[in-house]
Amino acid sequence: MITHCAAETRELGEQLAHYLHPGDVVVLNGNLGAGKSELTRGIAKGLKYPGVIPSPSFTILNVYEECTIPLYHFDWYRLSSSEELYEIGLDEYLQGDGIAVIEWAQNCPDAIPESYLEITIEIMNEQERMITFVFHGDFQHFSICDMEHIGLSEQMNESKHGGINEYSGD
Repeated sequence: MITHCAAETRELGEQLAHYLHPGDVVVLNGNLGAGKSELTRGIAKGLKYPGVIPSPSFTILNVYEECTIPLYHFDWYRLSSSEELYEIGLDEYLQGDGIAVIEWAQNCPDAIPESYLEITIEIMNEQERMITFVFHGDFQHFSICDMEHIGLSEQMNESKHGGINEYSGD
């Protein structure tokens, strides 16, 4: 799907939050400035977080327990191995009692669980973003009706290969 401004990206995150459950892992891919933190702000709003969500650029983990479901916002940008993640108790956060949102997960691919939602945000121009969802493992909380509700059905392409379900719309 295409969002036309940061507010639409946040709104998508807010809608997405209604379909996430404790233990879910969401991996966000995209270049610097693509909107990963904007999407996370929307997820936090959908989880009724009352505060401000900063970009986590200089921290590995921000914990937001004031949400209806705890939100664990990871930024693995500055990591070169998963060793540091396990030192802070990664296992307690991934697939635990909260929702883990991970930016720059490709820096520590061995730390990503088998089941997760991957969201890629591509910069089309200064304002517009192409957003694609890929379900890995047994992660599939969304039905076609749910996808329609959060606006991902207009030109939804569905393909299934190797345990991955991919949905993108534009």
